[in-house]
Amino acid sequence: MVSSLALQMSLYFNTYFFPLWWVSSIMMLQMKYSILPDYYKFIVVTIIILITLIEAIRLYLGYMGNLQEKVPELAGFWLLSLLLQLPLILFLLFNEGLTNLPLEKAVHIIFTIFLTFQVVSAFLTLRKMVNQLATRFHLQDFDRLSASRGDMRRVRSCIEEI
Repeated sequence: MVSSLALQMSLYFNTYFFPLWWVSSIMMLQMKYSILPDYYKFIVVTIIILITLIEAIRLYLGYMGNLQEKVPELAGFWLLSLLLQLPLILFLLFNEGLTNLPLEKAVHIIFTIFLTFQVVSAFLTLRKMVNQLATRFHLQDFDRLSASRGDMRRVRSCIEEI
């Protein structure tokens, strides 16, 4: 069993934290919506919608990949985390044109910490899973070769008897 307890705990707590992040982000957006330029209004609404959709898929893939030890699902989780979620949340955290409020900064920092930890632990878990699958493959290949060598010996002994 190579699933990661640390990754699973992080996914579990992230599942409970995400609704809190979403509600606080929507509330803060509503408070500052009138002072944002039009292009930032569009960008922030789009990013929050994207993060919400991606997060649901990402958490599902993380749970399935880690608990059932499925490499494709965990790899999808890792890629979604690293290539989509992390850049989006970092944009929300560090873009000064958004005039982040203190609550916003706090929840974005916590979300970034969750994502960073999950990216690192998912990578380490993926590496362990792939190594274990490669070892199983080589052992099965070795067993198959050993069985075919045993068959060859039996054939030779039968030929020698004839």
